[in-house]
Amino acid sequence: MNLTSSHLIALLPLMLVCVTVVIVMLTVAWRRSHFVSATLTVIGLNAALASLILVGQVAPIQVTPLVMIDHYSILYMAMILIAALACSTLAYAYLETLPDQRDEFYMLLGCSVAGGLLLVSSQHLTSLFIGLELMSLPLYGMAAYAFKERLSLEAGIKYMVLSAMASAFLLFGMALLYAESGTLSFTGLGASLANDALHSNWVVAGVGLMVVGLGFKLSVAPFHLWTPDVYEGAPAPVSAFLATVSKIAVFAVLMRLFSLAPATGDGWLHTVIALMALLSMVVGNLLALMQKNLKRIIGYSSIAHLGYLLTALVASDGLALEAAAIYLATYVATTLGAFGVITLVSSPYKGSDAGLLYHYRGLFWRRPYLTAVLTVMMLSLAGIPMTAGFIGKFYIFTVGVESELWWLVGGVVLGSALGLYYYLRVMVTLYLKSADEPERDAPNDWAQQVGGLMVLLLAALVFLIGVYPQPLIDLVQMAGIQMPI
Repeated sequence: MNLTSSHLIALLPLMLVCVTVVIVMLTVAWRRSHFVSATLTVIGLNAALASLILVGQVAPIQVTPLVMIDHYSILYMAMILIAALACSTLAYAYLETLPDQRDEFYMLLGCSVAGGLLLVSSQHLTSLFIGLELMSLPLYGMAAYAFKERLSLEAGIKYMVLSAMASAFLLFGMALLYAESGTLSFTGLGASLANDALHSNWVVAGVGLMVVGLGFKLSVAPFHLWTPDVYEGAPAPVSAFLATVSKIAVFAVLMRLFSLAPATGDGWLHTVIALMALLSMVVGNLLALMQKNLKRIIGYSSIAHLGYLLTALVASDGLALEAAAIYLATYVATTLGAFGVITLVSSPYKGSDAGLLYHYRGLFWRRPYLTAVLTVMMLSLAGIPMTAGFIGKFYIFTVGVESELWWLVGGVVLGSALGLYYYLRVMVTLYLKSADEPERDAPNDWAQQVGGLMVLLLAALVFLIGVYPQPLIDLVQMAGIQMPI
């Protein structure tokens, strides 16, 4: 096909992120400067975010059979770029005293963001796999970036080995589906498989292998075992990136696949995904009850939250797309805020992160405003009214009731009740009597740092969405999936 100026405008965010990575790489080759590398990255990501205004004027547009730029992909591109900006600003203060080279971190982050942008625009299994690998490969290095710490190195190696296995499952599943259907496009796949209704042995094997691969990337039960270890061991800004950007990208492409290939939304696969959703809610919350490390608590919590999100995926109609987008937006804002507080308490780099609950004992008496931020985030994760998390949970309940998925609605209720206990345990720890000499504490000027301002802004946003969610709802309602031409 002939590429026009409209196609180039549609690809502008992806091209700007790639150009930013190249510029940072050339700048590092000329003269190393952590400040310059971080600043160039933030400028590039902001430019890519601003370019979405231009992209919205030409959307929907198909750019080759692999990529569809529509309002759906624009919404998730915006989420990815905002989350990446938050993580890069948090990373600056954290990495400032890292005893190794710091500039390469921003190149890895940029490459991973580019993969995420491609992934949310994919309408073909080829672009899905390329985007997924482009997003995942830099994460191995980012997780192990503080490699002199045993836990960080272990997190990087563990994520690399298990992610490579998941990619192999995914690729083999794609091959089996192609052998049966003769196409790799989402719509072509749906049309070819509609007659078989997923009963062919090769289709069953192919779809099953793809579920394993994507289940790992989403860290849903029973493919979740890597999640708490990697979240605990990776540097705090990387854990934030992993918990937000990668989840946004994979879930967005999964929703598009299920919407464009309706044959995948019925029969045994429907039941399998529903069981995975219920298992994730129960297992994630039960295992979080026993944790004494805040990063592991959020890790297990993310497994449960992905279980809630899968309820919208199982429904696949009505308010499902809207509910998934709103829940992801509220989850991302809340998770970024929680990891932002952990990053600020762990900054600058002093070895292992301040992950233990003991490190946060009595934080209120030392840093009351920072404690208020973490309290808001815990309340939001628990789904308490007047926070963004409540709006997300409400939509998931609505979708479950609308689709009469009563046992999944029961799972959401049970999971929310279990989650309330360990979120409250974190909050109680913050207000206990302070330790005499706290091992870890946020800098005195944390609120004047860019990362501190960003965390305060996220807390205000979480509260604002909880009180007045209409602007977010209006934005999400415009983001429908466009059928390929």
